[in-house]
Amino acid sequence: MKRHIIVGIGEILWDMFPDGPRFGGAPSNFSCSAAEIALGAAEVFMISAVGADDLGRQAVDALEQHGVDTTCVQIADQQTGQVRVELDPAGVASYRFAEDTAWDNLTWNHALQKLAHDCDVVCFGTLGQRSAGSRSTVQKFVRTTSENTLRILDVNLRSPCFDDDVILESLALANVLKLNDEELPRLASLCRVAGNDVEILHQFAVQHQLRCVALTRGADGAVIVYGDDVSDLPAMPTAIADTVGAGDAFTAAMTLDLLAGRNVAQVNQSAIAAASWVCSQSGATPAFPAKIFRN
Repeated sequence: MKRHIIVGIGEILWDMFPDGPRFGGAPSNFSCSAAEIALGAAEVFMISAVGADDLGRQAVDALEQHGVDTTCVQIADQQTGQVRVELDPAGVASYRFAEDTAWDNLTWNHALQKLAHDCDVVCFGTLGQRSAGSRSTVQKFVRTTSENTLRILDVNLRSPCFDDDVILESLALANVLKLNDEELPRLASLCRVAGNDVEILHQFAVQHQLRCVALTRGADGAVIVYGDDVSDLPAMPTAIADTVGAGDAFTAAMTLDLLAGRNVAQVNQSAIAAASWVCSQSGATPAFPAKIFRN
């Protein structure tokens, strides 16, 4: 049986915490979590760029340790991306990004063309499109995928690294949307929709022809709208180490269950379990115990 091909495209960077650097970047976190959860049942690729520096080599090593294929990670003249991370007393992160780094300089090539034709899933965000060059490459990759490909937009709004045009262009390309409760008001205003959470998600789906829309709400759990089906589940009780990467793990688990054809309640339950596990660990890409998903 052919394994599904899953692609994360966008930023590779290092989160510079007060106690030292940790590997990160939303699509990188997504790819690592997807490879961990899939347990070899899918081929997971990362498309990005790193510098010819120690952090770049360590980033490639980190991806490969999680089982991610790095053949489409490019080497750029710029340094590998970094972001200063600060945690509040509840463990919630804020970010300050270095400018003009390697992932801002992603270029199109034949390998990306082939992978776009072959992949079953691509997950992309807004941060990875902050530069014109990478924005062009990311959007071309997504457009090149087939109509059956899950095109997952994780909006990942990080001020000042986005604008309304990037959001709207990305929504036009996507068929699955994932956002969090902090991003919801911005998108609702931009798309001129209103109502309760479920009503807004339904309106997003209709307005942008989305197969699935997922809203994560931190300690309040998550809502997933899939056609006419809705799952609204609470968060799992968790001793939080930090929240970095939790949303990306949610997206990864959701993706694998969508590919498997599971119902919306099962999808949401697995995704919340993945996010809760990451919250209980330090860093964005911990190893996953199989027992969380194999019950």
